[in-house]
Amino acid sequence: MASINCSAVPRLAPSFEPSVWGDFFINHTPDTLQISDEKMTERVNQLKLEVSGLFGACKNAVEKLNLVDALQHLGIDHHFEEPIAITMSSIHNAEFISSSLHEVALRFRLLRQHGFCVSADEFSKFKDEGGRFVNDITNDPKSLLSLYNAANLLTHKEGQLEEALLFSRHHLEVMQCNLESPLAEQVERALKIPLQRNVKREEAIHYIPEYSVQDEMYNAAILELAKLDFNCLQRIHQKELKAISMWSKNIFEDIKLDYARDRMVECYFWAYSCVYEEEYARSRIVLAKLLMLTSILDDTFDEHATLEECRLLAKAIERWDETDVSLLPEYLQKFFLQIISNFKEFDKLLEPHEKYRSAYIRKVFQNISKSYLQEAEWSHHDYTPSFDEQVNISVKSAGGDLVAIGALFGLGDIATKEIFKWAITNSGTVRACGEISRFMDDLADFKRGRNKIDVATTIECYMKENNVTSEVALAKIVSFVDDAWKTLNQELFERRAPLKIVKIITNFARSMMFLYHDKRDGYTNSKEVKGALESHFVKHIPI
Repeated sequence: MASINCSAVPRLAPSFEPSVWGDFFINHTPDTLQISDEKMTERVNQLKLEVSGLFGACKNAVEKLNLVDALQHLGIDHHFEEPIAITMSSIHNAEFISSSLHEVALRFRLLRQHGFCVSADEFSKFKDEGGRFVNDITNDPKSLLSLYNAANLLTHKEGQLEEALLFSRHHLEVMQCNLESPLAEQVERALKIPLQRNVKREEAIHYIPEYSVQDEMYNAAILELAKLDFNCLQRIHQKELKAISMWSKNIFEDIKLDYARDRMVECYFWAYSCVYEEEYARSRIVLAKLLMLTSILDDTFDEHATLEECRLLAKAIERWDETDVSLLPEYLQKFFLQIISNFKEFDKLLEPHEKYRSAYIRKVFQNISKSYLQEAEWSHHDYTPSFDEQVNISVKSAGGDLVAIGALFGLGDIATKEIFKWAITNSGTVRACGEISRFMDDLADFKRGRNKIDVATTIECYMKENNVTSEVALAKIVSFVDDAWKTLNQELFERRAPLKIVKIITNFARSMMFLYHDKRDGYTNSKEVKGALESHFVKHIPI
């Protein structure tokens, strides 16, 4: 069958800004450091041994907690997973008596972060007979920040932690202007995006210069390791960005879909937010490429294709047969072949015993194509779905499933067949990440104002169905984001997957909180986050 010539079909003019990066990473020459990459790696390995010895040198539980907390804030805990796990297990099993709110809150947060269910009753000793927090702690900003960070690990129906969250946030806001550095900056960051919800590397970038100023257990070896490790990893990420930017440039030049967003660096940031460690390069690269192909697919359905073209493309992707290329309009043929070609390349990266993973990554791509088609059907028929209808489809189109499978695809043996089945069957972790992605995206879209061809957002569907104002609907959607985070917190200790897997997938939700903070769309309008991304990928940390 001859291909369909759609050149006569009227098209919308491209509405997206070009990439803010251009060929920057293709041409970028990293700054010359005082130490070579080889010497830097050698020194990192020496420091890892030195820091490992600190676990045995800790005199008590509080020192152990402070050590683990510092390693997490500095982003180097990935080097010490086993000693940290042993330490947290011993702390959980041992009696802990302290009159310090900071210490109790720190223990509570770290234990929950490491998969231990700790009762909110831990904070009862800091309340009066009426059940209210005692006044003394309202003048202790460090303890209030610790309480706030701990309370953000709340799960569903934990009224005590809801109360603690409101209490600590209120008093931190009141005293914020009178705090000294670096506590002032730490409070500001936490009030913008709570520690539990923020991108891990973003916290490390800020905390590294703060560590020596205020940390009670400051250790020069820990700080040197944090700086060197960041710079070592940044070198690796820069090389990957160079290669993946060339890949993306070739794709855009080949398929010539100038209506689509060229956001390769931002897609890489998503993948890097999930798995930044050196050993996860395969996972990171596959996920970044998968996200870029999905972004182009999204823009094709949303911005350019007619409804009939959407149906043809979705059908071709569902059939996954290269011979179907002739059924597509000319401008989509190269894109479809690029999809098939890249998925074949993904498959080549797998070991023989991992080949089953290809079916999963293909399935989530087909599923997201179906959800894009459903949204296109609604849009072209000017249909406003019910709130539940919209959520059921748009949570899938928001990419939680796709990111989960994409990240798992390149992992090692920890990602078993059982884990893939868990991830693709709407697990609590994956579903909650999809909800956060959808609701954060819709909050940004509503603030910006949607195009006429866009399907109604969850906010508009909620307004229409419940006959409420936009203010009421916006507040409700924000509460749904909070509910999804409660689910993710609960998944830390009520899970059917290893804690490491849960954390990797949850990192996608953290990247959404960062990119879409304050109802901005940091993906589409990436100039709003360019400076922040430069701190991750361009600027090294002075030694």
